[in-house]
Amino acid sequence: MIFGMTPYTFFHVLLSLIGIFTGFIALFGMIAGKRLDGWNGIFLLTTALTSITGFFFPFHKLTPGIILGVISLVVLAVAIPARYVKRLAGAWRRIYAVTASIALYLNVFVLVAQLFMKVPSLHVLAPTGSEPPFLISQVVVMAVFIVLTIAAAIKFRPEPLHA
Repeated sequence: MIFGMTPYTFFHVLLSLIGIFTGFIALFGMIAGKRLDGWNGIFLLTTALTSITGFFFPFHKLTPGIILGVISLVVLAVAIPARYVKRLAGAWRRIYAVTASIALYLNVFVLVAQLFMKVPSLHVLAPTGSEPPFLISQVVVMAVFIVLTIAAAIKFRPEPLHA
């Protein structure tokens, strides 16, 4: 056990936290108009691996985590080619900014949900995840991401990658 987690769960959580950290660097880089290729690559890889590793936990029914994992992979299936195949040319720049931001938002959404489930002081405030403190937190996170996504879509204007 590592911090009370199995090694696999720890690996999954570590991937998620790396994805969130590098995702914020990538997102603020986009807002600053910078490409930050390395940070974006790590963000995309760890975010995809977070979703993929999430499917290997035991499950007996369709859960919100599985649904979010599928949505994240669909979003990444647009973001990754926008960056590496279409090379951010034309409309693909904005498509990348929006889809990368959505992928990061989904990771942060899950982080907030996990914090309310696992941190005792937060769990007391929202034991079922449907109480106002949880809902308010998620609405605030969503509002912040809407603003950041719009800013990234407008301000991310690097030169396209050339073959």
